Amino acid sequence: MDSNKGISILGSTGSIGRQALEVCDALGLKVVSLVAGSNTALLEEQIRKYRPQVAALFDERAAQALRTSVADMSCKVLGGLEGILEAVTLQGIDTVLTSVVGIAGLVPTMAAIEAGKNIALSNKETLVTAGSLVMKKAAEKGITILPVDSEHSAVFQCLAGNRRKDAKRIILTASGGPFRGYSPEQMKTVTLEQALNHPNWSMGSKITIDSASMMNKGLEVIEAMWLFDMAPDDIEVVVHKESIIHSMVEFVDGSIIAQLGAPDMRIPIQLALTWPERVQNPFRRISLVELGSLTFEKPDFEAFPCLGLAYEAARTGGTLPAAMNAANEVAVAAFLNREIRFHQIPGIIRQVMAEHRVNTRPSLDDIIDTDRVSRERAAEIIRDIRIKN
Repeated sequence: MDSNKGISILGSTGSIGRQALEVCDALGLKVVSLVAGSNTALLEEQIRKYRPQVAALFDERAAQALRTSVADMSCKVLGGLEGILEAVTLQGIDTVLTSVVGIAGLVPTMAAIEAGKNIALSNKETLVTAGSLVMKKAAEKGITILPVDSEHSAVFQCLAGNRRKDAKRIILTASGGPFRGYSPEQMKTVTLEQALNHPNWSMGSKITIDSASMMNKGLEVIEAMWLFDMAPDDIEVVVHKESIIHSMVEFVDGSIIAQLGAPDMRIPIQLALTWPERVQNPFRRISLVELGSLTFEKPDFEAFPCLGLAYEAARTGGTLPAAMNAANEVAVAAFLNREIRFHQIPGIIRQVMAEHRVNTRPSLDDIIDTDRVSRERAAEIIRDIRIKN
């Protein structure tokens, strides 16, 4: 493995970003730049430990405060979008790990691709909202996009050594989250605390809520379409509560190849940073004997309507996935702020999607505009809900 490989982490203070830094520690990889939102305290700790050339914050005021607090360090501190773009396109960066939450990762990821950086992709919204543009640009620049999500990393590994044209179906596994087996009526009673209590994975609050609603799995269906050039109806979701099989691929001859491992995000993060090499690590191992059995169920589209909405957006394409994603981000934020109930999230998304006029061949500006307009409409719907309540 090349220990001189330069890494940039977009979203270094989040759950995936922190685990990525653990992987860099274990492998001795060089951290060239770190990017965060506004968490100056944790970013300062990371700067002092990893000594990157550059650190950047989306929040300009936070960046100014950080400049003062790390004035004794040689690290250059940047702020705002322009600072972020500089941080992910520096000479000496080989791979940018994109783990920032939501569509905020789209423009920096596109800039990194334009600069010829390989991408370790954890920000699924980048492909959900602009998959066609992102994959086209990656092909033009000859860079590699390696998936970090455990499901897509699994599919990538199952396909390795096989001809892509021989793959018939992708099977994405889903834990089912904390509400697996709930009826639609039960979903109306769930609380924020219950939704944040994922049974298998430790993640940030937004992705944890998406997992509880199964929107996260819907976003992964769209991401898989672009990563592996598959139609949405050739991507099946199966509920697998143990989270040991991370996903599978069925081939034209009827063979199914699965990838198994402990539910530990550091494993797919490491693979994305070291591929095609596999490197020894101290992370958890699984024992099939101790597990005893693995189970599989069909997803309940009635209790989890967000999954069906994502399939609808995937089949329609154009700007509809961007509208859906924007509405979901706003609705989840409102739920986290206790402004709406959990079961109201899909209704908000459905209304935004129904009102959206789809642009079938959008530019990057069209997608950004769709995101803005859809967020505004979702916020209006939420205000109406709050007034009625």
